[in-house]
Order: sequence, then C-alpha cells, then structure tokens
Amino acid sequence: MSITKPETTVLKNYIGGQWVASSGTETLEVPNPATGEVLARVPISTKEDVDQAVQAAKKAFATWKDVPVPKRARIMFSFHHLLNQHHEELAELVVQENGKAYKEAYGEIQRGIECVEFAAGAPTLLMGESLSNIAEEIDSEMFRYPLGVVAGITPFNFPMMVPLWMFPLAIVCGNTFVLKPSERTPILANKLAELFTEAGAPPGVLNVVHGAHEVVNALIDHEDIRAISFVGSQPVAKYVYERTAAQGKRVQALSGAKNHHIVMPDADVETAVQHVISSAFGSAGQRCMACSAVVIVGENETFVRRLKQKADELIIGNGIDPEVLLTPVIRQSHREKVLGYIQKGIEEGAVLLRDGRKEMDDRPEGNFLGPTIFDYVTPDMTIAKEEIFAPVLSLLRANDLDEALSYIRKSRYGNGATIYTKDAKAVRKFREEADAGMLGINVGVPATMAFFPFSGWKDSFYGDLHVNGKDGVNFYTRKKMITSRFDF
Repeated sequence: MSITKPETTVLKNYIGGQWVASSGTETLEVPNPATGEVLARVPISTKEDVDQAVQAAKKAFATWKDVPVPKRARIMFSFHHLLNQHHEELAELVVQENGKAYKEAYGEIQRGIECVEFAAGAPTLLMGESLSNIAEEIDSEMFRYPLGVVAGITPFNFPMMVPLWMFPLAIVCGNTFVLKPSERTPILANKLAELFTEAGAPPGVLNVVHGAHEVVNALIDHEDIRAISFVGSQPVAKYVYERTAAQGKRVQALSGAKNHHIVMPDADVETAVQHVISSAFGSAGQRCMACSAVVIVGENETFVRRLKQKADELIIGNGIDPEVLLTPVIRQSHREKVLGYIQKGIEEGAVLLRDGRKEMDDRPEGNFLGPTIFDYVTPDMTIAKEEIFAPVLSLLRANDLDEALSYIRKSRYGNGATIYTKDAKAVRKFREEADAGMLGINVGVPATMAFFPFSGWKDSFYGDLHVNGKDGVNFYTRKKMITSRFDF
C-alpha cells in the first residue's frame, strides 16, 4: 500500500471579509529556511485579483470613513488584546517562515503590538487645530480626513512588524487598506487578517492580496489607490517611488542601508562587542538597521580579538532553539548572492578574519552561513558600499572621528549609525555630523519606537513623510481648512 503525501496548502487572498482563491494559476513554495520543509504555497495573484480587493476596500470606505474615531480606536484595542493573546503563536510563525531566532521573533511581535498601541491613540492623534480671530471676527479651523483606499507592500524580514507599521494607523485614520505581503513570508499576513477581523473590523476594511511584480504594479497603477507604503530593497524602492509619484499619488518607500558603528578608543570593549555581534548577526543580518560596517578609530586590537572570539562562540541553527542567535538567510538563492560578495571582498584585498562559509557544510538542509568578518576594508571596496543583507561584517580603520564620519558621509545610504564612547564631546560631534537619520549612542540597533518616525535619509528613503509617529498620521490624512465669519 502506497502512502500519498497530502498536497501543500495553497494560501488564499482575503478580500471583502472572505477567503478567496486567486485567479492566478502559478504558485510558489514557502519553505522553512532552516529545514527546507514546505510550509505552504503562495499564489501569484493577478491584476484582476487586485481590482477585486480594491473594489471591496472602496465599498468599505464609503461607510468606514464616517465611523466615529473612538469606535475605530476600540477596534484597535481589541486587536491589541488578541495580538497579546497570540504572542507566542505569532512568534513561532515568524520563526517558521522567516527563519529568525525565537527571541528576536518574540521581540518583533512586541514591536508590532506597540504600533497598534500607538494607533489606538487615534482620538488624540487625529485632533485638528483652531485659532480664533485670525482677522477681525474671523476664525480658522483645521480638520483631518482620510485619503480613501491605500496600499502597503511589505518585505520578508519583518513579516509582523512592518505590516503593523502600516495598516493599523492607516485604518484608524479612516482609510481602507490592501496589503501585499512578501511572497517569501505570506503566512503571518493571513493570520493578522484573521485576528483583525475577530477584533471587529468590518469586511473590506483590510484586504490581503498575495503575489509578486504584477500585484505591485497593479496596486501602484490602480486609479482608486490614493497612497502606497513600501519597504524593501533600494532598486525596488526607487522604482515604486518614481512610478507612484509620477501618477501624483502619495508614496513612502523605505529602502536599503549600510549602517556604520564607530568604536572610539575610550569605548567599553565588552559593551561594544556585545552590541555589534547582536546587531550584525541577529536576524542573520537581514534587517535595514543591522550593523554592517564597524569603523575602528585608532589602534584597538583588543576589540578585534574579542569580536572574533564572540563570533566563534555563536550558536548557529534553527531559530526555534532558544540558545540560537545566528539563523539561516531567507533563501538559498540569496545565500549564493552573498557568497559572491564574500569572494569579491577577498579579490579586492580585504582580510577575511572569519570565514562563515565553513559552517555551511555542517547544516546542508538549511540556508545557513556562519558569521563572516572582513578586516582592513576600505570605503571604496564593494563590500563597504553595497547592502549585503546577511551575516557579513566589514571592519574599517580610521585615524580619528573626523575620518570615521567621512565614511558615513560617503555612503549612499543613511538609515542609521552608532558610536561607542564615554566622551560627551565626541557624542555631540557625532550627533551633529553623522549623515544618517537614526543615531545610537552605545546602542546596537537605534530603531525608533512607533511614536517616532522611522527616519532614514539619502537612498535609504524615498518620499517626504516617514512611517510611524506624526509623519504617519500626516501621510494617511489630508487637511481641510475652514475659515468662518459670523458678524452679520
């Protein structure tokens, strides 16, 4: 008797409060990056699927925009409660489809929940402004109104947090939303839609359409989509920004990064090493706030030696193991690309202090790559300039803080930067002159909380208004000014 293996589940889109099969015929596997186990298949949806979702969102907007703001906020409170109830389950889903360590996945869920907490403050966030007597017997007021149907396109590396950067705030502002999650990590998006509906969201307020390039283009080009939020790689972010802005739509496109950490001569070595290790190799280096370049000011061989020792001690494996820090990269194809960067670094003259390729043979079933460290990297080398998005760290040398800051200025990216020092004068100089939007002082990952904007600069961001904070409220609302006179 032969045993037939059951077919892998094909995910459905969530449109108008219903789970709907995609009209597309193509699907992609969603494997666990640590084991290769196929978790599901994701449909490559079509332009017609997008239109169906947009029409559902448009229909819902007709009534959702008039729902009182406190009632919208109460739905967010219910959603917040459900997310807390399912915290562990959501973290396990992130580990399975993204591959990151459970501790980091748990933290990602928490950061997502904080975004919902921020959105639940809608009655305060959406307040307008007024001023009496702007002229004799004349008053002026400002009110906020939603845009309409808006869309979000999210990446694989934070399948929980990044969608929650977008749709809770957009929806509580009175908009309706179409989410296109990464086809590499689509499972968690469906779970979020399920919980959001359970929280009381009416049909069509949140819709999920799975897919790839055709879905992205269809969202950008759809005449009923008023704004696009995007997080992803630099080339795609620039493409999304230019194509969306050309149509007169609002767009915020978060892009790549090359974050520098400056280690000053007076830095506490153990603290600096601990933070660099966590920042560079946590999430397998697959985050836009990861430390990818360390600038060592002066001679500090103690730091270099301790850094290599700590990298050697890292436990590599499946993120479900609580002892593991370094987990696999998302796909084998990405690992092949990273191997090309490592070879390029060797060819361009960098010293390979630690070769992470040696761990690959130990775990052939997953997309593993050990911590890789290059020393004596110069700013003109490829590995110093390009975002690698992997556990690959470059060490650069500088004579003083001025030279270290010049490396940051030369970078095309400007997401984040950190300095390790006890010197207040150096901190102030770094704060004023570092050419990046999010700075850390003895902090490994200086990512902002939900009530502040995620403030990337240069080629790390395309647009005017950032995600989160007051920028997010302004992005998802338009202002109406009323000037009144009653002296008749």
